Amino acid sequence: MAQVRRVRRIIRRFDPWTVFKVSAIAWAVFAIAMTLGLVMFWSVFQASGIPDRVTSVLIEITLLEEGSDPFGDSENFLRLAIFASIVFAVLSTGLTTLGAVMYNLIADVVGGVEFVVLEETIVTPVPVIPPPVRVSSTPIDAPTEETPVYKG
Repeated sequence: MAQVRRVRRIIRRFDPWTVFKVSAIAWAVFAIAMTLGLVMFWSVFQASGIPDRVTSVLIEITLLEEGSDPFGDSENFLRLAIFASIVFAVLSTGLTTLGAVMYNLIADVVGGVEFVVLEETIVTPVPVIPPPVRVSSTPIDAPTEETPVYKG
């Protein structure tokens, strides 16, 4: 059996330092994952021979000069991917922190974001424990002063 009640909660403020720490870690993990994904994609892309075909098509339609190789240097691609991921992580962390500061300023004016939560309390029945049975210290067959003893 459960009892449910509606409770209003209001988010009035985010601590900018906490938002900065959490977002820095989250965006750094995202940047590392994106860099690894790009490197794996580039490896498969080059192994399939697509850059050579694209280069030959671009030379054929005279967008590139004969002998040029725009996709040839994998080391530059890796450097660019790492640099772009670092810049992305730093900018995203700054924008997330700025968003928290802006939210705090706006929440001071309008009061914050209100949401409703349903809290469920589970009521478990308490088992009824019978009272303990009192055990006599005298044996059942032993005569007591109240019971007559027959001598036969």
